[in-house]
Amino acid sequence: MDDIHAPTVAAGPTSAGYSNGVPKEQLSLQELIAEKDRLEEELKALGQVLDSHGVNMNTSLTTFDGFPRADIDVAQIRTTRARIVRLKNDYKDLMSRIEKGLHEHHARLQEQAQNNAAAPSQALAAPTSASTALQAPFAKVNSIVAGSPADSAGLKVGDSITKFGWVDWTNHDKLARLAQVVSQNEGLPIAVKVLRPSPSGGPSEPVEVQLTPRRNWGGRGMLGCNLLPV
Repeated sequence: MDDIHAPTVAAGPTSAGYSNGVPKEQLSLQELIAEKDRLEEELKALGQVLDSHGVNMNTSLTTFDGFPRADIDVAQIRTTRARIVRLKNDYKDLMSRIEKGLHEHHARLQEQAQNNAAAPSQALAAPTSASTALQAPFAKVNSIVAGSPADSAGLKVGDSITKFGWVDWTNHDKLARLAQVVSQNEGLPIAVKVLRPSPSGGPSEPVEVQLTPRRNWGGRGMLGCNLLPV
């Protein structure tokens, strides 16, 4: 019989800069985005492991007198938490590489467009799938409570959210995944990217904040803001 207490998700070392044996700095932009999707899927699976035990990243695994709890698989939870921390570090590095790759890709396309004015539409079409998946808004900040985690993070009413942890417009599932990210990261900072309307009426400006969900901030919920799907 299989060991029912064995970790159900691989918990070995992280890629240490490699993906399928290829250094990450040698991956193409499309391959980096594919790696991003893979990391997001593994993070979701690891989050489900914690959910199955009824714990999150901060839940105590010991009794009041310091002994390991007998009602949960402490070893699996510790292994899963360690893997989540490592993957989040990998994910942060990966997103930096993707953003750098997008900037370089746009710069090359703009140069190509200038050198080939006869076919500008062809030069501008290539980045659409890559950049849209990262930048399209899927939720809007409708209200914020003063003194809340959202307020402390710097979110503003009218901000359009393009990225909330590993959630974007392609996978938010009517904002259900966003709630999952919040529950899995209580007390931990979540990278949130938004498009903020310009006071002068110009194009919206990209802004990134670090939002830390908390229960004890003095109000309802762990964020203190209301989000509407767009």
